[in-house]
Amino acid sequence: MAERQARRAEDAAGDITRRELYFFNLYRLLEAVVYLGLVFSTLAVDWIRISHADLGRSVTLIYCAVAIILLISTDRMRRRLSASIGLALTLDTLAAALVLFSISGGHSSIPMMLMVNVGVGALLLPFRQSLLLAALAAVGVIAPPLFSYFSAATVDRSILEASLFGFAYIAVAALCAHLGRQMRETEALAEQRGVDLLNLEQVNDLIIRRMKTGVLLVDDANHILRINESAWHLIGNPSPNQRDLGQVAPELSRRLYHWRHSGRIDQNPVALAADVPEVIPRFSRMSPNDDTHILIFLDDTSLLSRRAEEMTLASLGRLSASIAHEIRNPLAAIRYSAQLLAESENMHEEDRRLVEIVNNHCTRANEVIENILQLSRRERSRPESIDLNAWALAFVEEYKQSNDLGQDHLRAITQNRTIEAMVDPQHLQQVVWNLVQNAIRYGREPGSVARVVLVARMATDKGPPLLEVVDRGPGIPAKVAAQIFDPFYTTSEDGTGLGLYLARQMCESSQATLEYVPVAGGGACFRITLSPAATLAARTAAQAT
Repeated sequence: MAERQARRAEDAAGDITRRELYFFNLYRLLEAVVYLGLVFSTLAVDWIRISHADLGRSVTLIYCAVAIILLISTDRMRRRLSASIGLALTLDTLAAALVLFSISGGHSSIPMMLMVNVGVGALLLPFRQSLLLAALAAVGVIAPPLFSYFSAATVDRSILEASLFGFAYIAVAALCAHLGRQMRETEALAEQRGVDLLNLEQVNDLIIRRMKTGVLLVDDANHILRINESAWHLIGNPSPNQRDLGQVAPELSRRLYHWRHSGRIDQNPVALAADVPEVIPRFSRMSPNDDTHILIFLDDTSLLSRRAEEMTLASLGRLSASIAHEIRNPLAAIRYSAQLLAESENMHEEDRRLVEIVNNHCTRANEVIENILQLSRRERSRPESIDLNAWALAFVEEYKQSNDLGQDHLRAITQNRTIEAMVDPQHLQQVVWNLVQNAIRYGREPGSVARVVLVARMATDKGPPLLEVVDRGPGIPAKVAAQIFDPFYTTSEDGTGLGLYLARQMCESSQATLEYVPVAGGGACFRITLSPAATLAARTAAQAT
């Protein structure tokens, strides 16, 4: 987008240069017509004397033809600006000098016209080249009277006039070159400012589109002028052709009308369409005294609740980590004491059973502490590109080597295509290991073996990559499935309730999502949606720039 905007600025500058060249070439043609009039017209005989008629007529005819060609070739001249203008000014000087040589009297009109050529050329050319061409023009107007002086040996005041014109050419060229440089610098600065403004507008538009808060811009007739993706979703995904706020979101239009007339905002949450979260609308004028354009902000209450919950969980996590540190040492002492008691030879069987219970609960409490500490000191994700098919096959082999599955089955299903995903391999290893353990433990019908499948596939032809842990067990009831990712929620007597919560947190840190998907016919599926390697790499590069 920025490149297109810069290209537009360059095209605009090119159009300006083309227009300047066109008028410059048009002036050259008019200049040639004046030369023709001086040489061919009988009306000019009274105030000029043609000393070399054939030369003057030949030069003016050739110069007129050249002027026509240059006018037609304006676009080609723009491609090689300096060389084209330099050559054209040289031809202008040569034509003026030869015409001056061919006539006598009325010399001042031709040098005056040539001064325009010198000035315009200096506006378009660099300083040194402008001075060089101005000096050439000065020589061109001084040479004819000097030649007449040396050939006739008489002093003519036209030499003084020509010298003054030569000095004026250099002065005009220097001044116009300076003005031209300032003009080009100002033009370049304006172009850069224009590109910067367009880039800033693009960035602002991108930020507004990606904001979680819904944003709408409406006019005094309640027509929606701008809307971002969040607002479009929060008002029920209306048709892009529907721009009347009263038809799209009547309740929002009513609240806007109430705010415009009373200045008070209704803070009660409202759902603006079916199956969308409740929002709290806020209104703001574009400027203090401008009622023609109103900004509407839609705050998603579910996001606010989620942020508050995350802040609460973060605070609880830090508190739990502190408590876990304090509990760890006494727990280790209790476990060590229980192990010493278990080594006693005179212990009764009932006492030995009690010691075993103490050991089991110490182990469970230690697992809770380890999970809490792992959650509190969770390392930053280090995503890298992996081949998901190869990773799934290697994981299954590693799991089989590390665990005695007995009669249980674990296998991987992959696609006949390369699936590249961007993820932290260590986090993915921990997450899938936990999911497979749960599937083997709980994903079986009573009295039957566990059949667990690790599936690596693409959601569609273009992604995103998916990694699924599927079992053929009894599945998870809908009421339980809504809470399985909550911290400390468990239906097992010896579970900690942190495994799935920790797994989801690890996935989110790697720009992935973990969700539960019911399986038709029985069973459970935990699906990890990963970021494609190209997508995450481009996102990271955009954030870096």
